[in-house]
Amino acid sequence: MNRAVILAKTTAAAGAALTLVLAFPAASAGDTRPKHAPVSRPLYVTQAPIVLLKDMDSGAILFSRGAEKRFAPASMAKVMTAYVVLDLIKKGELARDKQFTVSEATWKKWNGSTGGSTMFLRPNEKVSVDELLKGLITVSGNDAAAVLAVGIDGSEANFVKRMNDVASGIGMKSSRFGTPNGWPDGGVTKVSAADLVTLADRLIRDHPGGYERYFAIPKLRHGKSPKGEPIIQPNRNPILGRFEGADGLKTGHTAEAGYCFLGSAKRGGRRLIMVVAGMASEKARRDEAERLMKWGFDEWEGRELIPAGASLGRVDVRRGAVPAVATEAGIAVRMTVPKGYSGGYRAVMRTATPVSAPLTRGTPVAELVVTPDGLPSQTTPLIAAADVSQGGWWARARTGFYRLTGL
Repeated sequence: MNRAVILAKTTAAAGAALTLVLAFPAASAGDTRPKHAPVSRPLYVTQAPIVLLKDMDSGAILFSRGAEKRFAPASMAKVMTAYVVLDLIKKGELARDKQFTVSEATWKKWNGSTGGSTMFLRPNEKVSVDELLKGLITVSGNDAAAVLAVGIDGSEANFVKRMNDVASGIGMKSSRFGTPNGWPDGGVTKVSAADLVTLADRLIRDHPGGYERYFAIPKLRHGKSPKGEPIIQPNRNPILGRFEGADGLKTGHTAEAGYCFLGSAKRGGRRLIMVVAGMASEKARRDEAERLMKWGFDEWEGRELIPAGASLGRVDVRRGAVPAVATEAGIAVRMTVPKGYSGGYRAVMRTATPVSAPLTRGTPVAELVVTPDGLPSQTTPLIAAADVSQGGWWARARTGFYRLTGL
């Protein structure tokens, strides 16, 4: 297959942008078919009012209905709580073995008789962050969410403020949280399917170890019954253990939104993330989730374009010790297309403005936008290939020279 590569600097209204273009012809030189004719997409029929299916690695949206509609997520809000906690652990601001004490007030508010789903924490019990995360995700413990919130920020209200700040920072544009566990709060907590998929995407990318550790535990053993027997609860994920490759994330149910599920599965190097909401029963939710996932894997395929770790040009750095940083593919870049697709594609690496130092290796700094012939564009984030510290006046002068000359 022939490949043309063009590397150019352009200037946009938002600032300098680095563009790397890779163009792949669709077929042979004698092929007279239109090169960008619409491609027949696989058919999916559903009665669910809210459905979204995304191929995480390519960024391709395979199916979407009601993705921007805001609704109450119920316990799916706990994924946001988990992201916040995992972020604090990653930054070194919270230890997994840190223990929090279950206050009498928190127990009264969130024990199983009054507070819905529970991991059966006891008043004055000391429990680690690690165990609380297991209870939060595996059995949807409302008590676990509250103990984490109070232990980290002193109150649920303070933790919710942190949740909203983090949600905004990772690109959840239309969501707002009012509780750390999704308990009905008079309509304050609202999300969209698009935002939930963004959250799942970021959690899996930013905290792969945490995702693997907490989101596919088959059952949780914590607490004892009045008879002194161990309490063992199964994971609430409706397709875990039923659908090959399923490994997360969370269910939810409210009278307004019906039975909902934010789920993910990985097969053959491809990861799909899905949301279904507005289902009439647990069975309908489970069946729809399985059917949607099966369709996504059976009717679409991912084609690797660039291997993980490959270098993809440089991005300007403002106030850095060096004027630019190399970018790389943190994961293999794939293009998602219908099974049997025979077209080509065009790929553009872009960043709107120079990024600012200090910069840590692995930070997203650009994106690779792949446009298959006749299909919508697909976007994969690219990361910094090295750390960049802040520079002094000499570094800034050298950067200015680089901007002018490219040398």
